Amino acid sequence: MEKKLKIIIGVMAGVIVILAGLLIAQLSKKTAYKEEVQVLTIDKQALTEQMTQLQQDYANLSSTNDTINTQLQIERQKVADLIEKVKRTEASNQAQLRKYEKELGTLRAIMKSYIKQIDSLNQMNVALKEEVTEVRKKVEQTTAENVKQKKQIEEQAKKLDEGSAVKGRGITLAGLNGRGSETNRSSRVNQFRTNLSLIENSIAQTGAMTVYVRIKDPEDILMTDGSQQVFTCGGQQLIYSAAREVDYQGEELDVSIYFTPGVELSRGTYTVEVYTNRGKIGTAELYLK
Repeated sequence: MEKKLKIIIGVMAGVIVILAGLLIAQLSKKTAYKEEVQVLTIDKQALTEQMTQLQQDYANLSSTNDTINTQLQIERQKVADLIEKVKRTEASNQAQLRKYEKELGTLRAIMKSYIKQIDSLNQMNVALKEEVTEVRKKVEQTTAENVKQKKQIEEQAKKLDEGSAVKGRGITLAGLNGRGSETNRSSRVNQFRTNLSLIENSIAQTGAMTVYVRIKDPEDILMTDGSQQVFTCGGQQLIYSAAREVDYQGEELDVSIYFTPGVELSRGTYTVEVYTNRGKIGTAELYLK
């Protein structure tokens, strides 16, 4: 009896040992599975973080080139779609995750190529900006020089024009009686005579020239013979009292111009203004008693 009991106890102990071994093996298997799941989860999380970083890197890229900007927008959308795919994929699906990891590498390589293109464009833009600035400076400098030269030419032309103008001196206004003698009595004056000398000027235009006189009475009213004859001076039309055409050859020339008022004269100061088409030569006064 005692022998049988020992046998039963031995069998039960063996069963217990086997069961314990099986339990330990099962627990080890579960632990290994949990550890594997944790590793896979960590791999998926790391892949997601890499994709999120790539998405941020793409977001920070920009260019002044519309074509590149359009292409960048397409690649950004690809990254966003890939992130969504990874989120929907189980961590245990290693084959699919490895495929997404390769796509991530491709998108990263594409981004690097765009970075190079953008840097190259930026360098070109900087160089072009510097070139445009240099050209603008040269244009401004040339323009300034042209303006300066133009001003100098205009000043020289003005001096030449002024220098070529015929000038007069010794202008006098006299009253003449019926016998042609000078008189300063208003009641005896039948005619006015304006004397002047056109001075020598070697650069003046030579040939026929008209000298005009404008005689004004003491009330500053222009005196004419009633014909209202006009001439142009400085772009303005003026009425003149009398005129005379002379042949000027660049040498000093004495000129006398006569005007018959045809009206009774009053006492006071009479004024004569002498002109050519180029401008005013001078003035003179005569006081009649």
